[in-house]
Amino acid sequence: MRPADALRDAVEAYLRALAFTPELGDLDEVLRYPLESGGKRIRPVLCLAIAEAAGGSIDDALPAAAAIELVHTFSLVHDDLPALDDDDERRGRPSAHVAFGEGVALLAGDALLAEAVRLVLSYDSNDIARELVDATLGMIGGQYRDITGDDADLEQLHRLKTGRLFVAAVRMGLDVAEVADEERAPWLAFGDGVGLLFQVVDDLLDGDGYAERLGGEAAEQLADEAAERARGYLDRLSVETTVLRELVDVLAVRTG
Repeated sequence: MRPADALRDAVEAYLRALAFTPELGDLDEVLRYPLESGGKRIRPVLCLAIAEAAGGSIDDALPAAAAIELVHTFSLVHDDLPALDDDDERRGRPSAHVAFGEGVALLAGDALLAEAVRLVLSYDSNDIARELVDATLGMIGGQYRDITGDDADLEQLHRLKTGRLFVAAVRMGLDVAEVADEERAPWLAFGDGVGLLFQVVDDLLDGDGYAERLGGEAAEQLADEAAERARGYLDRLSVETTVLRELVDVLAVRTG
């Protein structure tokens, strides 16, 4: 299997070469601004790693992986808007709405989502597109719960808002590799565990969510348990999982 850094490089190269719809005109620049602002590309790398581990092709999985990153970027552009999180900075530089204006940023987020759907519609099977759309709707539902204060069930909120894209990355990688439904349970449980791990660690770094609800020590324990469960699901797979274990380790160490 290719190492995670090589998979990340493949994602970056694909995104740089990606041609957006000509009708967008100069909005192309606004789409690329948040897309090229850095980030670890965890979700698309996960999709590629799953596809390769399950016997699929990296090249075949790249459109799906890129689509996940476009959806994630769309969510960040919209989250930063004054109507939602009202963040003026993202990854060390002005947010899209600060750099280009709120209306333009709103349109750019819409276009990123549409471009993501266009990418996954390039596959012969509709399963990959259906999974991306379902995950996006789940993510939006989780965001709605978040902004309306409906956080009584914090686990469900984050399973939607954060976890759905991680599970989608796994599902789409399995779709590319044409893994049978009856063989998917440990793979999907792994995706769910990684999504929880990512969210708990994020909350620990920000001091909110699980960290605020449970306290720092209990949240760290929850992150450790999520990482161990994820590794346990990988143990159930009779394939090479070195890169997937590396991804778990990278996420888990962020608690430090």
